[in-house]
Amino acid sequence: MALVTSATFTDILAYSIAVPVLPDLSRRLGASPTTIGLLFASFGLTLLTVSIPMGAASDRTGRRLPLVLGMLALAGSTTLFAFGNSLPVLFAARLVQGAADAITWVVGFALLADLYGPAERGRVTGIVMSGTSFSFMIGPSLGGWLYELGGARMPFIAVAILATLVGAAFLWLVVPNHHADREIVPVSAVVRTPEIAACATAVVTASATTSMFEPVLALHLASMGIGPARTGIVFGIAAVVTTTLHPVFGRMADRWGARRLTLMGLMLSAPGIALLGQTWSFESTIVLYMISAAAVALVITPSLAYMAEATSEAGIGSFGVAYGLYNMAWGAGLLGGPAIGGFLYERIGFTALSLAWAPLPIAVSWFLGRAHSPRFQLNESA
Repeated sequence: MALVTSATFTDILAYSIAVPVLPDLSRRLGASPTTIGLLFASFGLTLLTVSIPMGAASDRTGRRLPLVLGMLALAGSTTLFAFGNSLPVLFAARLVQGAADAITWVVGFALLADLYGPAERGRVTGIVMSGTSFSFMIGPSLGGWLYELGGARMPFIAVAILATLVGAAFLWLVVPNHHADREIVPVSAVVRTPEIAACATAVVTASATTSMFEPVLALHLASMGIGPARTGIVFGIAAVVTTTLHPVFGRMADRWGARRLTLMGLMLSAPGIALLGQTWSFESTIVLYMISAAAVALVITPSLAYMAEATSEAGIGSFGVAYGLYNMAWGAGLLGGPAIGGFLYERIGFTALSLAWAPLPIAVSWFLGRAHSPRFQLNESA
């Protein structure tokens, strides 16, 4: 658990540290704003394409070697960022970084599902997600500080060293070969399982909601005369809240069931989204965004445990494929949420966008409940 948390922490640190550094580095190499946007988006390309294949591979070969390779790939990509002197090199580094992210998250959570039973998975995933949220909190500021201290190379070299150390630690770890005791099933069988598909739909919803609010809430605050510094405070306070709540929600999932908590989070996120659209000041935005972020966190942490639960209940041992699908769902939300949110914000405004978005988690919660019913599963198998 500690090593997987270290791996995801390092991965998100590498991702978030690029936020203040890559735009300036790209501009120095002559990149236009469009090219910079494509550079950031290229991360999602390998994230989506690598997730399921690497999950399936780890089901067959074991978890340790892919995790070592994922950390080495992360170290290699950050080294390319540090010494890259052309835009093609930066694009190559970003693509490798996306692949490393896919390997780390998919195989790491598959390993946790191997080693921890249903009664413990919520607690474990909550701890991992808490460490991840902390990385999101410090990444951009740490990247900017190291950039000013030692230039463009310093942030990336620091992350490369950390990734190499975590990879070496995975080499030391003795991982039981649980994959050898399970029947490996085709990827298509995992994807067609109703509860797994429903869990993935909940993940897309949570990811799209989180990523949708990041740009449009900032734009809305700017329209109220609130500057970037105070906007950062809004997001920072929400990150502190979710960092604290992830372990709590994990333990609640162990006690009351991951599926039930995921459903509860979806239902509670709807009024949270609608209320956020009514914000009228800096102070009200802090309170309402904390409520909305907490509700979405109540979807994210239990859903990680629920994916393993749904896979086990379906009689499938391919945790790698299941978490590959989870990662793809998260990536799809990251791609679709900001695009749809920005399009609607430009046409109907922030308040109407929030009210229009609020029914989405309710609809997904209905689908999730429907997927659990025996009648639905019988019809699907027929």
